Amino acid sequence: MSSHDLWGQLHSHLQAGHDLTPELATFVMCEILEGRASDDSIKEFLVDIKTKGESAQDITLLIEQMFKYSLPISVPDRAVDIVGTGGDGYNTINISTTAAMVITGAGARVLKHGSRAASSKSGSADVLDALGINTTLVGPEVEECVRRIGIGFCLATVFHSSLRHAAPARKALGVPSIFNILGPLANPARPKVTALGVANKEALPMMAKVLMDRGGEGFAFRSEDGMDELSLSAPTTVISFGNGEMSSSLFDPRDINIEPAPVEALVGGDAAHNAAIIEEILQGEKGPHREAVLINAAIGIAAFKGDSELGITQQIANGYVAASQAVDSGKAWQVLQDWRAVTNELASARPA
Repeated sequence: MSSHDLWGQLHSHLQAGHDLTPELATFVMCEILEGRASDDSIKEFLVDIKTKGESAQDITLLIEQMFKYSLPISVPDRAVDIVGTGGDGYNTINISTTAAMVITGAGARVLKHGSRAASSKSGSADVLDALGINTTLVGPEVEECVRRIGIGFCLATVFHSSLRHAAPARKALGVPSIFNILGPLANPARPKVTALGVANKEALPMMAKVLMDRGGEGFAFRSEDGMDELSLSAPTTVISFGNGEMSSSLFDPRDINIEPAPVEALVGGDAAHNAAIIEEILQGEKGPHREAVLINAAIGIAAFKGDSELGITQQIANGYVAASQAVDSGKAWQVLQDWRAVTNELASARPA
């Protein structure tokens, strides 16, 4: 069957409301990631699958194809990725990126996957660049960084460079697409544990299921005020997943005596602005910025520890204590210094 015929079959299949088959998922991602698909074909596919409604099966099949094209990296030790989907429209400071350093300061291992800004003024890579951390490391370099200091960053455009072929169509479409769901689930190092913030309410259980079905564990969460983070101003729905089981709980920050603060208190700016705030937080500055980072670091620490016999509130409370100690002891600040030094050392050691 010709490529033209397969595009037609894909279109008809999705318009009829069917989930992707392994064959169609392989076809469409090979066409896109190898640069053969036209922008119009990509846009049609993105609209078709969004209209049908993305399923866990669709996501799983497409991510497996993405992994086949990604740069290799292997970190066998237990590690956690703390990541948000973005798209909540709040333009907050880089909460999960800061939390990653606090989690590492608390003794956990972090393997973060991220990119430059798409829907905000400062993506994780933008703010790390502003902090002087080299975000261009490839697999063996990230592996060495994690081995030495317990944290590493995989830049999506480095590890999933084939996705550049979809960029013009995504931009022309101008609305979130299935790639906004795939990205946060496609950490090329495939860490065992994830703390995943999801702005889209409908996508929350589906994304948790995708991670669980491939043997992962952790939490997926969305606050009642729509943040892809644990909020200071509203309860958060938290889905715990692992070992083939999922359960949903409601976490209220007031239950662990967190001072409420409006989302507006967390609004950030460009990368340089947010980087300055991160340095203040890690050096002990009190206030809503610190509390937002601590509470989100807490769920990352809880995910890494995996004390699933405890209730969600107790797990986050324990993580909050560990996160607070990591900042107040200076360990989280030291993570930033070490991360900056090691990433630049590894980048400068590349053969000319």
